[in-house]
Amino acid sequence: MIGPQELAFLGRGLMWTLALTAIGFTGGIVFGFLVALARVSRIRWLSALAAGWIAIFQGTPLLMQLFVVYFGLPLLGFSPPAWGAVAVALTAHASAFLGEIWRGAIQAVPRGQAEAAHALGLGYGSLMRDVILPQALRLSLPATIGFLVQLLKGTSLAAIVGFIELTRAGQIVSNQTFRPLLVFGIVGLVYFALCWPLSLWGRRMERRLAAATAR
Repeated sequence: MIGPQELAFLGRGLMWTLALTAIGFTGGIVFGFLVALARVSRIRWLSALAAGWIAIFQGTPLLMQLFVVYFGLPLLGFSPPAWGAVAVALTAHASAFLGEIWRGAIQAVPRGQAEAAHALGLGYGSLMRDVILPQALRLSLPATIGFLVQLLKGTSLAAIVGFIELTRAGQIVSNQTFRPLLVFGIVGLVYFALCWPLSLWGRRMERRLAAATAR
């Protein structure tokens, strides 16, 4: 049977899933913004560096990235807890994907607006802050929400390195109760309850953007 203790254990795993998602997404926003700015920079080596960062994390599985960070940091003299290593990997992963999403949104803003801003004497900082970035944020919102859903589901891979989040908690409870179908059915419903509203929100934002663009 699955009793209150097992449900409480799954609840603690859920809290870690949400915490890892929040850490990875917040870190991804900060570093992804820098990656996007570097990617559209006119400084060639900076743009190439950002392009290489994006290519590495988009071209390799998240599972491999978790392994590299989890086992690689101790070789460099760092010994973070398991959740810290997972958070670093998720942040790096998110920064690459969000950076590319926002790079596309920045470059999707009509070039004429930048030219008009230059004609008015706006500097690069004012151009990005007041003209480009507000529009790019609006354009990138559906894709950003979609990536948040993927990141939330991706936290389940933390179970591979022994960290107890929702999926790993479900595996432990399943081994104790011998009810894998019931336990992972509950785990699946929890993921669905978290991801489905976000997916609907992203689709709604996409429809609104398409309607506004068609006007």
